[in-house]
Amino acid sequence: MKTVHDLAPLPWTLTGYAPETWRFLAGTDLGAPSVAEVTPVKARVPASVQQLLLEGGVIPDWNHGLNSRAVEWVEHRNWVFSTVVPRALLAAGPVRRLRCAGLDAAGWVCCNNQLVGRFENGFIEHVFDLSAIPLADENPLQIIFDLPPRWLGQFHHTSRIRDWKARFNYTWDWQPRLVQIGIWDRVTLEVTDGRELANVRCQLAPDGFTVFGDAPARVEVRLEDGDRCLVNTTVEPAQLAAGAAFANLAVEPWWPNREGPQKTYRLSVRLPGADEWVRIVGFKNVTWQACTNAPAAADPWICVVNGRPLFLQGVNWTPIRPNYADVIAADYEVRIRTYAEMGCNVFRVWGGAFLEKEVFYDLCDRYGILIWQEFPFSSSGIDNWPPEDPQVFAETRPIVRSYITRRQHHAALLCWCGGNELQGAMDGGKYGSGVPTPASHPLLAMMGEETAALDPTRRYLHTSPAGPRAQVNEKEYGLGLHWDIHGPWWPASQTYWDRDDSLFRSEVGAAGASPLDILQEFFGATDGLLPLDESNPLWRRFGFWLQADAFQKDHGRPPRDLAEYVTWSQRLQTAALDRAARTTKARFPGIGGFIVWMGHDPFPCPCNTAVLDFHGRMKPAARVLQDIFLAPPGRP
Repeated sequence: MKTVHDLAPLPWTLTGYAPETWRFLAGTDLGAPSVAEVTPVKARVPASVQQLLLEGGVIPDWNHGLNSRAVEWVEHRNWVFSTVVPRALLAAGPVRRLRCAGLDAAGWVCCNNQLVGRFENGFIEHVFDLSAIPLADENPLQIIFDLPPRWLGQFHHTSRIRDWKARFNYTWDWQPRLVQIGIWDRVTLEVTDGRELANVRCQLAPDGFTVFGDAPARVEVRLEDGDRCLVNTTVEPAQLAAGAAFANLAVEPWWPNREGPQKTYRLSVRLPGADEWVRIVGFKNVTWQACTNAPAAADPWICVVNGRPLFLQGVNWTPIRPNYADVIAADYEVRIRTYAEMGCNVFRVWGGAFLEKEVFYDLCDRYGILIWQEFPFSSSGIDNWPPEDPQVFAETRPIVRSYITRRQHHAALLCWCGGNELQGAMDGGKYGSGVPTPASHPLLAMMGEETAALDPTRRYLHTSPAGPRAQVNEKEYGLGLHWDIHGPWWPASQTYWDRDDSLFRSEVGAAGASPLDILQEFFGATDGLLPLDESNPLWRRFGFWLQADAFQKDHGRPPRDLAEYVTWSQRLQTAALDRAARTTKARFPGIGGFIVWMGHDPFPCPCNTAVLDFHGRMKPAARVLQDIFLAPPGRP
């Protein structure tokens, strides 16, 4: 019999220590008293250290002004999440495991004054065996976080990445440094007598499924449509381990947003009297066909869902907050519902972040948003070439397997991708940009092999952009070199878009200011963001998308007030995306899709390329995109 206890209801605290002085919790004699530098504050799981310290009055709100600088010291302490597990939760079986679905990103676990183990990866689940720990009436449990890596930010060497933690936290052009530390997903206690299911996963096909797993005895497999049972059978352990297949079912298809209903079913694998694994699944048929007049050698970029060619339109999805441990289901639903109302049918989940929480996938299933999921690699500016260290390959393989096995049952999942903007130089060198890294690169090839083995019905894209060029060179129009393209991220002329010959646009953006009320809320009630130039410390900190020169060119002077700047900036963004999206969609089926960079603001950035603001509201650019997305493709 297996019992799973969610440890969220237990009382938790958070304590801060100078590095290494936490080790008395593991029974280590430090030779001196170990005094907490930050005394215990009330905590919960999941949660980030930063959010708990904010609530405890220890640090200021990093979203205001230059306050993000005042919280960077948090990275230089060890942080301990502590609770006490009562004997009753542990005593039901001889096998006891602590399962942590998301730890950001490295540290240790202690229980009853013993070191249980270490974790060093923010992208996979971690499981710790507590079976040998002597039980008491009260069993102290600690999850201790090590100091995070010094730097993983936007400007780096992709080829040198060795740390398995989300990179965007270290600053990107749309947020300042806030290096999350903490527990970002569920913490559960599994207690079993040894009779249990293990490693169960589901591989979907258009009209059926295959289940894999380990079991000590025969298991029951059921597929239910409400009160109606479509599959009810028993399989042997060897059949389950080999992959028990159920095909040619009479199921209704799952459709993307605005194409049809999002039909789902309940799938369960049950070990009678002991354990049960349950997932919600849906069935769709996806193929890819060539764009009209595409070069013969080009990849196919028209997505055909259930036999219907579909123009993919949506946004690049970045985390809702840098402290994504604290994002709740309601936060996800506000944004995903807004995107569905805009007419979006695809999210590209960008490779500089993390594997989104299960609730994100659940909501995409419900709202019909296809998911293009990238593995955690991204460009870095200094060099953008994927690592070639065999040790990195060995450490990446379990990440790929974890991503796939945890999320492949979702109806919304469209494809996997090796990473964002992995590329080399135009002359064929590894250092530079302009030519996407080939699929033969050993790291990208390994990820493709794992994807083919674990999820063979879904497409694997080795990187995005892909093809002979990463961005458009207008002098190369007509040469068949522009397949999946990124950019531009600023206004381009109507002539640029009229002549466009790309086959897919997976990143297109233009900068626009945040609404006036957000700027006043977070950067001063008056005109704290003026002057609009680098003499202003706020723009030195958040000025990647500073538009001072463009405003001066349009007006012959600086803005008179913040309201004038916001109105002008948002109008500029709206016009640029209107031109780009409208012209691109009219080309379908000569082009397969248009994905905006980026969707929403994780930080109240004064100006960036987001089309939803920090509170999840539509900017004017989002409203014009809504008009375009809700119209049928092929309309000028």
